[in-house]
Amino acid sequence: MYHHTRCLFTCAAIISFVAVFAATGTPLIYADTAASSTQDVNALITTKNQELQQINQQIAQNQQQLLQTQQQKQTLASQLSQINSGINEINLGIQSSKITIDSLGLQIGQLQSTIAQDQIAVAQKQEAVKKVIQQMQQEEGDTPLMILLKDQTISDSVLAIQSLQDVNNKLLASISDLLATQQQLAATANQATATKQNKEEEYQNLNNKKIIASQLSQEKQQFLAQTKNQEKLYQASLTALQQRQLAIASEIDSLEAPLREKINFKTLPKFSPGLLAMPLKTFIMTQGYGSTGFAKTAYKTSHWHNGVDLAAPIGTPIYAAADGIVLAAMNQDAYCPHGAYGKYVAIKHLNGLTTVYGHMSLIVAKQNQAVKRGDLIGYVGRTGYATGPHLHFGVYDSETFKIGPSKYCGPQMPYGGDINPLNYLPTIPSSDIAPNSGGLQPGE
Repeated sequence: MYHHTRCLFTCAAIISFVAVFAATGTPLIYADTAASSTQDVNALITTKNQELQQINQQIAQNQQQLLQTQQQKQTLASQLSQINSGINEINLGIQSSKITIDSLGLQIGQLQSTIAQDQIAVAQKQEAVKKVIQQMQQEEGDTPLMILLKDQTISDSVLAIQSLQDVNNKLLASISDLLATQQQLAATANQATATKQNKEEEYQNLNNKKIIASQLSQEKQQFLAQTKNQEKLYQASLTALQQRQLAIASEIDSLEAPLREKINFKTLPKFSPGLLAMPLKTFIMTQGYGSTGFAKTAYKTSHWHNGVDLAAPIGTPIYAAADGIVLAAMNQDAYCPHGAYGKYVAIKHLNGLTTVYGHMSLIVAKQNQAVKRGDLIGYVGRTGYATGPHLHFGVYDSETFKIGPSKYCGPQMPYGGDINPLNYLPTIPSSDIAPNSGGLQPGE
């Protein structure tokens, strides 16, 4: 009976070993460049993180100055200051991306070095398991009964039987150690893959930020050419712009007010924080949804803000709030500069909701494209009717949502029965809400 049990255990152990060996039998992946030491690499990563922190502090200071400029009277000088702040902000963003890429590169090199070491350790432990199995196979014929019948003392027999049990225990320990090292290797490999993906995404951000920087420089030249650096010309153009903005706001309200009454909340998802993902990773909510202080002065017919405004530096990545299809990826500034949503994206989701992302500096998503929750769709800007860089995020009942011609702003004006985005977004900490943002609370 002991012989059969031991054989079954040995066979099972060999099968386990073969499975482990097959799982790790991939070619070794070594680091592209070997760091002089782990400490040296950690020191370099720390330096890069400190540089990144300094850049982020400068971006935050620039953002604060920009917010203060928005409170001032609109003059040629204040407008030019905002434009220059935007250019400075995106240039700082470019530096931030470069440092992030360098830091991620160092982390990847470090992870690849760890992977190489773990693979060597796995190979060594595989060899140790093989040796134990070979030892067991050589002793397979000796059962406890056969050992006792041999011409040797009882104590020698007991020691021989104990030796067989020790080999079994050694095999168990060796396989357990091998599996633990293999799991560590897999975890490090997954971390390396994720870090490489982050680096690729940051490269994309860097290239897109360079495009945004070029566009902002062109816009500055166009602004100077139009105003000819004369306050009188600027004020005349500002008056015309404000009249156009008022007309567009009135048009949007006339389209959306009746559709707001047609929303059937019974067919929509229940209010649930987090049903939609936050479209920005970092932001300050500067204006809430509904009858806000800004809406009461800026939208003189409706006094209604049909979304939430999330302030963030120009070039901040914007992500899809849920799976869906891109209904529109449009630049309204081509028809009514600084008049409406500017560069915007509209996405119809599978849950009966449609989301709109306005005032982008650059659009990445394409019309009719299928997107997943968290996919990059564009970058924060101040196109359209925007006093500073921010994302206007709107949520609509898909049954009421339309994209149609505008009297003042081209062929693709988004409108519909709007819903408080805070009903579906993750709860925003009070530290991320500006004091005078106003608006309705979730569920109101």
